[in-house]
Amino acid sequence: MILDRIGDKWTALAVLLLQHGPLRFTELRDGIGSVAPKVLTQTLRRLERDGLVTREVFAEVPPRVVYTLTPMGSSLIGPLTAVSDWAEEHISAITASQAEYDGA
Repeated sequence: MILDRIGDKWTALAVLLLQHGPLRFTELRDGIGSVAPKVLTQTLRRLERDGLVTREVFAEVPPRVVYTLTPMGSSLIGPLTAVSDWAEEHISAITASQAEYDGA
């Protein structure tokens, strides 16, 4: 269950974006790019439920909502960065292998 959550691409991207500090929903959506608002909302709710993100609502008009990593969420930065670095280092070999396999 936990690996499924952490392995989700939207989770990883949201956590990596939040490592720099609190962000509003639109800032997260813009930073991620191609995620549908509904999917991002679902991802953030799951992260909040799991204790990885906090959601703070400010009593303003319109209401302002800010998402922040919890200490447990921040502890994911190292492992996610390591996987991201590994992927960047090996992307050429992986795509070459895929092309060779698909051509066979």
